[in-house]
Amino acid sequence: MPYSASRIAQLILDGFDLYRAAFRDITEGARLRFELAQWDGIQEASTARINLYEEQVQVTADALLLQAEQSGILDASRWPEIRLAYIDIINGRFDDELAETWFNSIFCSLHQHELISDQTMFVHSTRPAHRIPSRVQLTRGFVSNGSLENLVREILEEFSFDVPWADPVGDQAMIVAQLRRGLPDWAQMDTQLAVELVQSVFYRNKGAYLVGRVLSQGEQWPFVLPLIHHEHKGIAVDTLITDESEVSIIFSFTRSYFMVDAPVPRKLIRFLKRLMPGKHVAELYTAIGFYKQGKSEFYRGLIDHLEHTDDRFEMAAGVRGMVMSVFTLPGFNTVFKIIKDKFAPSKNIERSTVIEKYRLVKRHDRVGRMADTQEFADFRFPRDRFEPECLAELLEVAASTVVEEGDTILIRHCWTERRMIPLNIYLETASETQTREALQDYGQAIKELAAANIFPGDMLLKNFGVTRHGRVVFYDYDEISYLTEVNFRHIPEAMYPEQEMSSEPWYSVGPNDVFPEEFPVFLFADIRHRRLFASLHGDLFEADYWKGIQQRILEGQVLDVFPYRRGGGEG
Repeated sequence: MPYSASRIAQLILDGFDLYRAAFRDITEGARLRFELAQWDGIQEASTARINLYEEQVQVTADALLLQAEQSGILDASRWPEIRLAYIDIINGRFDDELAETWFNSIFCSLHQHELISDQTMFVHSTRPAHRIPSRVQLTRGFVSNGSLENLVREILEEFSFDVPWADPVGDQAMIVAQLRRGLPDWAQMDTQLAVELVQSVFYRNKGAYLVGRVLSQGEQWPFVLPLIHHEHKGIAVDTLITDESEVSIIFSFTRSYFMVDAPVPRKLIRFLKRLMPGKHVAELYTAIGFYKQGKSEFYRGLIDHLEHTDDRFEMAAGVRGMVMSVFTLPGFNTVFKIIKDKFAPSKNIERSTVIEKYRLVKRHDRVGRMADTQEFADFRFPRDRFEPECLAELLEVAASTVVEEGDTILIRHCWTERRMIPLNIYLETASETQTREALQDYGQAIKELAAANIFPGDMLLKNFGVTRHGRVVFYDYDEISYLTEVNFRHIPEAMYPEQEMSSEPWYSVGPNDVFPEEFPVFLFADIRHRRLFASLHGDLFEADYWKGIQQRILEGQVLDVFPYRRGGGEG
């Protein structure tokens, strides 16, 4: 007897429930890993959770395929009925928007993308935008009652761990002092000043975060307490952050995903959106680990932008890449990256290797210095949404990926990434102060990547971008490698003068050899930039610096990289 649409819908939802249970198990383990200082385990758990979605989609799809004859799931004409049945059984769930995205993933794993429509899956969400279950408590409130000291003490007592606070009295004094610096006088004098905190702690890398806001007389400020675990001493509050831009950086697209319990994801996203109104919901979903939902929200945002503007795709600003071709929409803060059919002769790399490099970045700790990407297949856009020069260039360099289908352009495979100002272009018009700050952060970005066991490979300025917060971020991944795989060497002394004058090296060079002494001339055509960078980060030109970082990583150390400015009162 053929399966009913309701039965198939339930099988799809059963797979989703298995995924959600496994996702929660990994997420809920974050507290214990933090308390036990299991830093290596944190990275392993983060990678496992990212891989989990595709693994569970495959498990569910395979199970459905075993019953394909009875279920008829390979017949796309059955899916509108299955979709309607699925809507019925996800109504009333607290994670129904995630369930829709799961349905889409299952459909796409079983069918060609040209069959995608709002009848077969959820191109647009059917979830009511304002339906937030009120009975699920997201936050906990604290009121000063005229005493900031008592307010802070109550917060720390409420959010205690099985590991003791290292210095609760000192932490309380520091938080109160920073509140007094960060809030206007009238707010400090408000006897009913309140702090509202998400009940679930946010965990990422070696840190934990209490996330919420300060409320006073109709005004609000972020209230974020980063916590660190000093082994053998206890847990300490590292600083207090009350500045929106600083909080936005912590939730940046350049960071690993938080582990935080979110029984009602939409409700948590709405709260975070109030703290960071400049962030798109796609980025917020991604920041808390629901990167597939972030992908769905991004795609819906892209569709909406195309429907309500006359923007046309154009080539992105910057030096043309030797491996990737990059285009963008002027009013949409994203670039689209596709792999060229042929690479520049100097690029000895295969297409499959490039794809794996980008997927490595997805799984790895990005430490705030590598842009997150979303991978898409079979984008279709109207031909008239491309500037003629842009379309001509894409068809010339990537004909296997960019395909003409009458009035439609098919993009078979691409990555999307946040648009930034290429660092080389930024420096062309930067003031002296801006130049110094950018080069300082450029060097810091390289050092923080090294601390995360990443060597960028091609460190040219054109491969780094400047974000809206002025941070320097790496975004070209075709030559990255693990730092521990690189052989950093000193340039041997020449045996006689003619060797030094030769255009060819007088010493052997292995495939993984890197000579940091060559960096100054290689990275900086402008002698002023070269000298300034040497004064700021001259240690990057020394092989011993890199070897020292390698040694610490090989010894099992997980190096600290903080996603915020430390030391009171800066943020």
